[in-house]
Amino acid sequence: MKALEGIRVLDLTRALAGPYCTLMLGDYGADVIKIEIPGSGDDTRKWGPPFVGDESAYFLSINRNKRSLTLNFKEEKARDIFLKLVKDADVVVENFTPGVMDRFGLGYDALKEINPGIVVCSISGFGQTGPYRTRPAYDQIMQGISGLMSITGEHDGDPQKVGIAVADIGAGMWAAFAVMAAIHERTDKGNDQGQYIDISMMDAQVAWLTYQAANFFATGTAPKRLGAAHPNLVPYQAFMCQDNKYLNLAVGSERIWERFCDGMEMPELRENPDYTTNVERAQNRAKIVPHLQDIFIKQPVAYWVEKLQAVSVPCGPINDLADVFADPQLLSRDMFQEIPHPTLGTVKQLGLPIKFSRTPGGLDRPPPLLGEHNNEVLREIGFSSSEIEELKVSEVI
Repeated sequence: MKALEGIRVLDLTRALAGPYCTLMLGDYGADVIKIEIPGSGDDTRKWGPPFVGDESAYFLSINRNKRSLTLNFKEEKARDIFLKLVKDADVVVENFTPGVMDRFGLGYDALKEINPGIVVCSISGFGQTGPYRTRPAYDQIMQGISGLMSITGEHDGDPQKVGIAVADIGAGMWAAFAVMAAIHERTDKGNDQGQYIDISMMDAQVAWLTYQAANFFATGTAPKRLGAAHPNLVPYQAFMCQDNKYLNLAVGSERIWERFCDGMEMPELRENPDYTTNVERAQNRAKIVPHLQDIFIKQPVAYWVEKLQAVSVPCGPINDLADVFADPQLLSRDMFQEIPHPTLGTVKQLGLPIKFSRTPGGLDRPPPLLGEHNNEVLREIGFSSSEIEELKVSEVI
């Protein structure tokens, strides 16, 4: 048994935030039925290059452990099929523009009439309320408007986005957490009542600002970009080494500072009153950081990692992805896997980050072909082969 076995999720999402939510649910056992537009499907099926065969690498990365059913919601029969699925479902996840589900007659009020226990999670850029609710939103827009880009990049450079779509992925993670909280409440209270969940990408990203927001609340001054440096801790940043690779160093406490000085064989650092505590080091950032950079540039990154790890100072190289997927720690944790695929032989996948002792998740289904499970899902809800063929001919599926 997997942790979410027995939970059925109807997934009306596309692109990244919604599919990442349902990926998380599917990885741990939920039966995720991915409902797509006939003929085209999820937008990300075409987001390439690169492609693996006819499948976009982007789509393959976030759609495993799902079954694909195509439904054309412009057709009444398609909406009827969806409502039939809702009767026995636990969760509906959608990321249409606010108001679209209601226009289809498939909003929360309509769904809970059929299944009072249904949990409906809507993911949108700005949420279901507020003056921006109908604005279009993509990850980069959200990274900018949430303030994240204002604190990302070099201090004398342009604002930068994070190298992955963290606004999308973050919203998906918040959504998965919210779905499980709602299911827990429904089960724990024994009231058989679901609820509606409103996830905003903007809200989700702002919630991640944490200590940067706290710094602003405390000072009234908007934080500045610091490149790879930490706004509160010194030294806590990246330093270039002799081999043109970078060392990440994280001196996060006074105990670590003492070990760092010992490991570097530099007692003068510990004895310097300008560096006694993090308060002094932060005040003298402009002096200590260049001094350390002059030292780190004299040896390759592996030398410093070995030297500092020997005294338990948190540090490590800045790896590229070729380094990451050859790393023995990551490989020992099964974070790089391959699974069979119906047309591609096998596809490479990231592993599962949550390790349960009794109910582990798994990579049980490859990312589906468009409409691959039409017959399977429709038979489960009572359609005959001839009825399914009629639905195809009439372009309902």
